[in-house]
Amino acid sequence: MTNKDETAIVLDFLPYGYPLEGKMRAVVQAVGEKFFALLELAPVRGASINLKEKVYIGSEKRDKIYYIVGRLPIGKMTETAKIQLQEFIEQTVGEREKEYVDFFNNAQAINTRLHQLELLPGFGKKHTQEIMTARREKPFSSFEEIKERVKSVPSPKKAVEKRIWEEIVEGPRQRLFVK
Repeated sequence: MTNKDETAIVLDFLPYGYPLEGKMRAVVQAVGEKFFALLELAPVRGASINLKEKVYIGSEKRDKIYYIVGRLPIGKMTETAKIQLQEFIEQTVGEREKEYVDFFNNAQAINTRLHQLELLPGFGKKHTQEIMTARREKPFSSFEEIKERVKSVPSPKKAVEKRIWEEIVEGPRQRLFVK
């Protein structure tokens, strides 16, 4: 299994390229659907591309994307792309809820002082202990159940969304969700 995305979601389409660069080459800003890589893509000339559209970027023949320019630097991301990325993350976490709830059920200590759960925004040692105690009784089946059984924790869904955003935009050393 390879850690390369086969499809990407369009965050923004700049038909005339970046305004300040002077090159008139169309650019698509996108995020890999599975591994969340921020990508800069060159569209096929004349292709119509819409926001939130899923485009094929795999190794077979592509219909709308001519080639992958490379990673999209955060500094080049348009405001539209940032808003679309936020919406994409929220939607993905909702659609892949089971995968992220499994993270709460299976998260491990990274070392003697730090647990994976503590990397989530708003989760400290106290929340980590409470989650571990609750999951020993019975694994969680949804974000809602985590909230019900562990009263003090911040929203698990929002925490996962914020962590994914941080991993994509800030690129921390330790990653939980972004490859």
